[in-house]
Amino acid sequence: MGVMPMPHITMVKKRFADGNFCRKCEEVDTRLKHANLTDRIDRVVVADEADPSSEGMRLALHHNVERAPFFIVRDEQGQEQVYTVYFQFVKEVLQQRTTAQAENQELAQQIDFL
Repeated sequence: MGVMPMPHITMVKKRFADGNFCRKCEEVDTRLKHANLTDRIDRVVVADEADPSSEGMRLALHHNVERAPFFIVRDEQGQEQVYTVYFQFVKEVLQQRTTAQAENQELAQQIDFL
């Protein structure tokens, strides 16, 4: 069996009008760095609260996502899947181990876009 092709991964982070990124976005960045997974993210796009036409805000609207951060995973056929839960993304896409407790804690801490 051959090597599975790597999907294209876009991370969308929310930046508030005051210029700061959401706490959850910063936390996910830190988790990716500590797990040495940042190189698996192909693009980072900003959903800028001060600019409703920013690429990240348009992607959130297009994919009907209301929480930050989120990941858009595109396979080699161009099919996209959106992940709003970091641990689910890590487990299913990056194939790293997670715990149910960590997933539930993350769900409780997500930041709404609206």
